[in-house]
Amino acid sequence: MIVLKAPQEKVLGALQAVSGIVERRHTLPILANVLIRKTGAQVEFTTSDLEIQVRTTVEFEGDAGNFNTSVGARKLIDILRALPADQTVSLTANQNKLTLQGGKSRFTLQTLPAEDFPLVQEAADFGPTFSVPQTTLKSLIGQVHFAMAVHDIRYYLNGILFVAEGKQLTLVATDGHRLALASATLDVEMPRQEVILPRKTVLELQRLLKDEDTPIEMRFAGNQAKFTFSGMEFVTKLVEGKFPDYNRVIPKNHRNSVTLGRAPLLASLQRAAILTSEKFKGVRLNFEPGLLRIVSSNAEQEEAKEELEIDYTGEPIEIGFNVTYLVDALANMSQEMVKIELQDPNSSALMTIPEHAGFKYVVMPMRI
Repeated sequence: MIVLKAPQEKVLGALQAVSGIVERRHTLPILANVLIRKTGAQVEFTTSDLEIQVRTTVEFEGDAGNFNTSVGARKLIDILRALPADQTVSLTANQNKLTLQGGKSRFTLQTLPAEDFPLVQEAADFGPTFSVPQTTLKSLIGQVHFAMAVHDIRYYLNGILFVAEGKQLTLVATDGHRLALASATLDVEMPRQEVILPRKTVLELQRLLKDEDTPIEMRFAGNQAKFTFSGMEFVTKLVEGKFPDYNRVIPKNHRNSVTLGRAPLLASLQRAAILTSEKFKGVRLNFEPGLLRIVSSNAEQEEAKEELEIDYTGEPIEIGFNVTYLVDALANMSQEMVKIELQDPNSSALMTIPEHAGFKYVVMPMRI
């Protein structure tokens, strides 16, 4: 009995949407699976890693029969990818096997019972729903995600602070050496919310969100968030802990500032980065009236020098930075100009975008 018949690309699209959180190595073998539940023409695809759960619901034509099973997500995706895109595929579930057929190809996969699939226990006390355009949230995440910490023992840094208040939505990320903040003004008033979204959740949302004005609905509970958008439902655990006071980190009233082209600065830094040492990604920036000199060197005594003509009239400053921190910020912007504010060689620099008041990037200097 055929329980599901559909175009290859439709089944593949649904599986790819939910499979981003599936880990390759698991203590529980069933977590490598996707849970497939068919009720009439509606099919739900669900994955989980015990802390995040992603579900998409798709309407398929044809057979109205029902079935529930769970099967290896990666294998199913790899098989579908290898089949021609314009082909119709059929799935047949029988006891502990799933058979996938497309054209003259036939694959039989091992399944595990749907009732054994560990669904995330959803919080009972979700707060009010509010929504923002997907493109707004995607853009905000894009402006700050690179500054999140990775495996930091200060676990609250391994994610993004999400602050909603009034009509303002602000996202902040920091790894202790740099801080990125992006905010947007919305059309709707929002209840005060302050939560920390885990790193994996942030990267997955960034992958799934569309660059369009269709809404993403959000609800928060004490230790959980729920996002609904484009036929998807995304439930995630929140990071507990106190995020640093980001307003104290953002420097005010720097004496010296310069506005310069983002693309030429990025290209110069990327070239200078080639001759920095693996461990020590330091570059020296020399600001003097009319000129910026970028210098890098390594243990083999190799050296790179770049010069940019700039409209700078402040005092001469020589300051060192981890070049990766500068490149990350510039590469994730799309605007033409960037403004850099400096105090002295030992103080953090502030990077902003002249025509976009909602973005701030603070980077600590390093001794070189």
